Amino acid sequence: MATTPETRDDDVQIGRRGSYSKGIARRQEILDRALEVFRERGPEGTSLRRVAEEIGVSHGALLHYFRSREQLLLALYEHTETHRQELRAEEPEDLGAVERMQRAARVNVERRGYVHLYSTLVASALEDGESETRQYFIRRFERVREDAARALRRQQEGGTLRGDLDVDKVAALVVAASDGLQTQWLLDDEVDLEGSLGILAELLRG
Repeated sequence: MATTPETRDDDVQIGRRGSYSKGIARRQEILDRALEVFRERGPEGTSLRRVAEEIGVSHGALLHYFRSREQLLLALYEHTETHRQELRAEEPEDLGAVERMQRAARVNVERRGYVHLYSTLVASALEDGESETRQYFIRRFERVREDAARALRRQQEGGTLRGDLDVDKVAALVVAASDGLQTQWLLDDEVDLEGSLGILAELLRG
């Protein structure tokens, strides 16, 4: 699911920063404008040439920061995560693993384009061998599972989760349920993301 993992020291910058502060500011401006293009046209309409046209720079200038459409879309996803990390910081420390996913779902239903971008990138990661996108999402899923397992372990210690459950396996199940429900919702917005995850939380409760 399009949830926000904790920032780690091994996280990498997608694309080039450019030289010094002006280059970094220019890259940020390009991403802000590219996000507007994505919201209007979706991933299929977000080519490097289209973005360059919309923001008034040459295709070559855009390639200075992003060498491919894949890298641009991945950078857009990383760019939108900044806000979600801020929301994550406001969550109670003792919030359960499924409850974290429910909170994310509550936000995601208002940001369909963001969810579409996430799903597009995950699909690309499955198809592109050892691509940058694949490696990014391998690391991301590892972090999300670790975060979920940590929350589940706290729930077991507090007596609110069944003590006989393997938290690492349950963490993978929670992430799978969240992502699967999200895919169904993209195809049919009658699917209740938050409510369905609530049933999972009830089933796991100690």
